[in-house]
Amino acid sequence: MKFLLVLCVVSAGLLGGCATAELRGSGDLGVVIEREAGSVLIVNTTRIAVLSRITELGDLSHASVVFSRDQRYAYVFGRDGGLSKIDLLQDKLEKRIVQAGNSIGGAISQDGRWIAVSNYTPGGVKIFAADTLEQIADIPASYGEGLLSKVVGLADASDQRFVFSLFDADQIWVANLHNPQAPQIQKFSQIGKQPYDALLTPDGRYYLAGLFGETGLAKLDLWQPEAGVNRVLPDYGAHEEKLPVYKMPHLQGWTASGDWLFVPAVGQHEVLVIDKHTWQLLKRIPVAGQPVFVTARPDGRQVWVNFALPDNQLVQVIDVKDLSVSKTLQPGKAVLHMEFSPRGETVWLAIRDDNRVAVYDTETLSEIGQLPADKPSGIFFSARANQLGL
Repeated sequence: MKFLLVLCVVSAGLLGGCATAELRGSGDLGVVIEREAGSVLIVNTTRIAVLSRITELGDLSHASVVFSRDQRYAYVFGRDGGLSKIDLLQDKLEKRIVQAGNSIGGAISQDGRWIAVSNYTPGGVKIFAADTLEQIADIPASYGEGLLSKVVGLADASDQRFVFSLFDADQIWVANLHNPQAPQIQKFSQIGKQPYDALLTPDGRYYLAGLFGETGLAKLDLWQPEAGVNRVLPDYGAHEEKLPVYKMPHLQGWTASGDWLFVPAVGQHEVLVIDKHTWQLLKRIPVAGQPVFVTARPDGRQVWVNFALPDNQLVQVIDVKDLSVSKTLQPGKAVLHMEFSPRGETVWLAIRDDNRVAVYDTETLSEIGQLPADKPSGIFFSARANQLGL
């Protein structure tokens, strides 16, 4: 009884009263983007439940999210340049600023102190204090007299670094934030035409930028950046007809399984399997359409793939053991995003045109739950706080 009384008092002090307080673990939470409404749902990933809705977050048509290292706060990056800090434990918007005219995403530093935002307009990266959202530094993506590049593929790396690509300048930059007020920038030029997105391997060693203007990928070894940027699969698809690209593939995510990388092919109905030791193409896996997200289950046994129009009602599951599609699912109209629970027993699918989120058991590949959501897109769980590059 004494323990319950103390718990009630503590709860009252933190959340405003024992009768209304809901104790929750931050590691059990996540957010779902409601893109057209400019809102996010705070969800419980174990109970498959919506806890609250946070509104007035601006243009979330291309929103992404990172989490504080204690998993209490979610930082939402909006397309309109908005940066919002949400308290997941108190269901409230802590602060929102508009830091640019057109933003494409962001990252949080290794120590959790700094938030970086990549911008299209004006082109560059801005750094903010995670606690106050005060601007600390501005890194214009200058590549010529009066020219600023759109910035894509921003990822947090070890040793207090951010890595990002310049779409218009064909460059990769590494920003060292040991002195956040004056970041040290290392620049790599002529990496390939029009890098459009990038991934960081789970061990944090390799930064891979996909190229839209030519075939292949650009690879930077962050353990030895002095070796420069090397090309991976430079001849892939060079002599094949490319289909119209209805939606750009997304590379950022857990697209690694053991020694293999799984990469969506641009303009092809294929997932590419790359040997991480030799950086050679191991296999081309035919899939149902143009892949957008190619996401590995946390244990690496499965890779789930969703697609651009006209095949975005489908999801395919690749069995990594056999490197082949083992199941084709049709969850609903316009599957935009997928997120695995931290240990991978479930996967959550944002089904935009059905206004719902579907939850699938990854062993039986059957739907076990769903939640209503207004035009859902991105799904992000707080376990990302402990993963590099996410």
